[in-house]
Amino acid sequence: MSGPSYKTLLANVVCLGALGWIYGGDLSDALRARTAEVSALLTPPSVVRTSIVLGLAGVGVAVFLAGLLRKKPEGFKGYRLLPILLVVTLFLDLVLAEGKTPLDSPELGAVALRRFQAEAQKLATVEAVPSREQVLQPLVDALGAPPYLERGVPVPAYTLQVRTGCEGPVRDAPGTRPGTLLYCVARDGKQAWVTLVGLPAEVRFGAPAVLSVRGEPRSAAVRTQVPEENDVVPGIDLEIPTVVDGGAATSSSP
Repeated sequence: MSGPSYKTLLANVVCLGALGWIYGGDLSDALRARTAEVSALLTPPSVVRTSIVLGLAGVGVAVFLAGLLRKKPEGFKGYRLLPILLVVTLFLDLVLAEGKTPLDSPELGAVALRRFQAEAQKLATVEAVPSREQVLQPLVDALGAPPYLERGVPVPAYTLQVRTGCEGPVRDAPGTRPGTLLYCVARDGKQAWVTLVGLPAEVRFGAPAVLSVRGEPRSAAVRTQVPEENDVVPGIDLEIPTVVDGGAATSSSP
């Protein structure tokens, strides 16, 4: 009765570390999302599920240590509990994740920006971009729900805030709720910039801020339509040579 092999001992340590990292992190995220103003999460992790997994991991550790102290042989089934628990929980997570989008909150926010910009661009004319909230609101309603949580609760829908007299995209929007599209129209009405209030791409929890990447706001531009130009080919006078007696050529214009 010499106890488990080095390979079995190492496998249990790795499995315990993986369970703690994955489900301990999920539990921490779930608890933090409840108090954070904004969370870059689509849905809050289940506190009950993660707690059950961590509780079972604790039982597995207790059984493993009991076998180790009693110098149970390599065939002791208690040495297999942690690897089995890790495999089963990862399989269940894979099943539950089926059908969910693989994109995270910043990527989904960028997709929403591009969709809104593409639809708003269709409403632009040669003279100006759309600037009335009543015209733009249906485009916002078609975007669905923002990829953020507010105090642990999913933000139900995007909202729109139209600003005028702008010289570029909005970089700071204190007091604005997450999921707000900031549509900023230039002074001449020929261009507009769209930004989204959520969180910077590098931040998962915090106060509402404009979606940005490495400090630069993620924005999309709406511009006036380019007038179609009818290409007119100018007429060309052709000189048609004619041959006269003696082989001399003369030209006559039509």
